[in-house]
Amino acid sequence: MKKNDIIELTIEDMNFPNTGKAHFEGKTIKIKGVFPGQKVRARISRSRKDSAEAKLIEVMEPAEYEQEPLCGHFSVCGGCAYQNIPYEKQLQYKEEQVRSILDSVLTEHYDFLPIVPSPEKTGYRNKMEFSFGDEVKEGPLSLGMHKRNSFHSIISTTGCQIVDEDYRQILCQILDYFQGNSQAYYHKTSKIGFLRYLLVRKTKKTGEILINLITTSQGTLDEKEFVDLILNMQLNGKVKCIAHSIFDGVADVARADDMKVLYGEDKITEELLGLRFNISSFSFFQTNSLGAEKLYSIARDFIGTTKDKTIFDLYSGTGTIGQILAPTAKKVIGIEIVEEAVEKANENARLNGLDNCTFIAGDVLKKIDELQDKPDIIVLDPPREGIHPKAIQKIIDYKPETFIYISCKPTSLTNDLPVFLDNGYKVEKAQCVDLFPQTPHVETVILMTRCGQNDK
Repeated sequence: MKKNDIIELTIEDMNFPNTGKAHFEGKTIKIKGVFPGQKVRARISRSRKDSAEAKLIEVMEPAEYEQEPLCGHFSVCGGCAYQNIPYEKQLQYKEEQVRSILDSVLTEHYDFLPIVPSPEKTGYRNKMEFSFGDEVKEGPLSLGMHKRNSFHSIISTTGCQIVDEDYRQILCQILDYFQGNSQAYYHKTSKIGFLRYLLVRKTKKTGEILINLITTSQGTLDEKEFVDLILNMQLNGKVKCIAHSIFDGVADVARADDMKVLYGEDKITEELLGLRFNISSFSFFQTNSLGAEKLYSIARDFIGTTKDKTIFDLYSGTGTIGQILAPTAKKVIGIEIVEEAVEKANENARLNGLDNCTFIAGDVLKKIDELQDKPDIIVLDPPREGIHPKAIQKIIDYKPETFIYISCKPTSLTNDLPVFLDNGYKVEKAQCVDLFPQTPHVETVILMTRCGQNDK
């Protein structure tokens, strides 16, 4: 078997996040974007002694459990890879994948609890970052998501099903507007163009909408015309903020060098578990509000009583989990690198009447050294790649009785959990919460307690 050989095989198993496995001529073959039970044709892209990687050419026969996808963009959009799989099967795959990952590093018994489904399977997202571009080179302006397996092509996802009708209408009308006035999108290669991203947030409980158009400084926006366009839309929610941000950096991310609020103010308010949280354009907030309530309820239940306890909330975002734990706690101290999120976290603590919460802006790696308190509980909700290797030992050296680790990328746990185990901690419980239906992603909540053995 060599590179560019074309093979036909039936997928036997699947690894996180979406990589199928099969055996062919004595080798384990890995193929992205396929599911167990599918018969596929694929092209070998890399071959080793006992294994090979291949790229899908076509699905020759679907798996018997496959269904019609919910969204008309499914075959071309790079977003929702699981839409052709019944929801119960999605949950099964996610649970099995996370269990397999945890079992690869945990040798002692722990309770692995059943996965918790999302309260909503469609229309659940409270934030989208749509990109401007074109679907084909020199084609008409498009606005939506990246084409599957493409860095440049953008699909106008006017029928996207993981958001509600307000998002779809906002996308369609703003796309029509810019198609009509001949504004060019920003080309990543030439670094020329005006339109970059459309950021839309809508809260689930209050129905408040925030819209932020992100462009370069290479053009001008008719601000009044843009605001009038949005305010005249017949939406179910209420528009609370319209903003225009300028970003001239080369990174392919939605951010702002400078932002001007054209209408309202840069915040909307969401409710979680009886508390209120102000969210701004660029502050972190879980993208599935109803699912986040499930997630944080589990974290709270895993911890048990917080009465008179000191809690560190690391990678705290807008302070959601820390404030949910705060009402009976002695003190909550949060650290978050995004200054805007920290401003909102402290604002939210005041909004909720929590005078025992303090949130600090900075890198956990550096700011953790400045904390003088001794925590009883540390909550960790790090970025996808996990905890910085230089920060993890500093965090463990505080020796709290309890760690709660919330992971949005279970493979990162294979790097982080062994460090906790080597430092005298034991995984007691783990549970998955599906905050991302129709996609391969899943949240995992881990409870670790200090057992004293191997205590450094």
